[in-house]
Parts: sequence; C-alpha cells; structure tokens
Amino acid sequence: MLRLPRRTRPRRKRNRSNLPIVGHFCVNCGAPLELRSIEGRELEACANDGYVLWRDPKVAAAVVVEADGGIVLGRRAIEPAYGEWCLPGGFVNDDEDPAAAAVRECREEINVEVQLIALLGVYHVAKTTASSIVGIAYRGRVVAGETLSAGPEMLEVGVFRPDGLPPVAFPSHREVLALYAAATAGPASPPSRAPAPRRPRRTR
Repeated sequence: MLRLPRRTRPRRKRNRSNLPIVGHFCVNCGAPLELRSIEGRELEACANDGYVLWRDPKVAAAVVVEADGGIVLGRRAIEPAYGEWCLPGGFVNDDEDPAAAAVRECREEINVEVQLIALLGVYHVAKTTASSIVGIAYRGRVVAGETLSAGPEMLEVGVFRPDGLPPVAFPSHREVLALYAAATAGPASPPSRAPAPRRPRRTR
C-alpha cells in the first residue's frame, strides 16, 4: 500500500484569549497585520497606519415565549445540539435592532408573530475558540390568532409548563429561563409575626 507523506501545517499563533491568529490584512493599506500588545491584550494591528483588528463579541437575542399557559421550546434540526430543545433566538444582524431580531427569529423558528412584553436581562457567553456572545433576553407572547409550527431550523415545537421543561441544550438558555423564573415569581409573602405579648395591666 502506497503511503503518502503526511502534510504538516504551520502551527497558528494564538493570543492570550486562545483565539487563533489567522493572518488578516489591513483594511486601509492591505498590509499584513502584526501581533501587538494593546491595552493589555494581544491583537492584530497594522504597522503602517495603526489600524487595530478589535475582537468584539457577537450579539444574540433569545425569547421566552408564552403560549397556552406554558413556554414555547423548539427541538433543533441543526447543529450544534441537533435534536435538543432550546428557546427561539439567534444572532442580531449588524443593521438590526435587537428587539426586531428577537421577533424575526421567532418568526423563522416557530412560525408565529411574537409581541415582546419585557426585557429579562443581558448575559455573556465566554468562548475560547470564537468570539464571545453578548445575549439579550426578552419575554414575549404569541400574537392572538397565530398558530405555532416548526420552522426550517426546528424538528418540532412544543409548549411546556414552566415546572415541567425538558432538558434545554445551552447553558445560556438555561440562564435566560432562570431570569424568567425570577421575573415571574410572585411577591414573597411577608413572614408572619406572632402578636406581641400584652403587658399585664398594673392595678393600683
């Protein structure tokens, strides 16, 4: 059997954030960017004009959609987490308002128009081999007259009681559900106080 020599690839340099440095070029002059220490981080920069390739996070939106007394989840038809349950959501386009992106993702994934009714919070997903994610979580409800169904990225869609959810794929979505649970929890009942003992009346 003929065995071909194994091709060896040059090892990619990595910066302190573990993101691979893949050899980018300056958008102004086209020169190769060089690795430099800038503000305590190793980043690619141009030696000619000082252009810096900042490694900024991506922005995503997720929605806890209420319907029929429960929460809408979709079972994914794509990787990552194929076949697992998740909230509707996805990345925000660069020309898009995050709230509009949240509504669009619901339309694409669970085939309904959703009205956003509250901002649940903002969360961060740290990554070591790709850009990190800043997520924006919303609470929403299905617009009257709309019927849930699975979009192209979902195998199926289900409505689950908040206390009976299936395992959810992503830690960030579990964090969003925790934000939702905190936001929808009823006010805590004040601790009951025993009546103060009456002082005996002094008689003269």
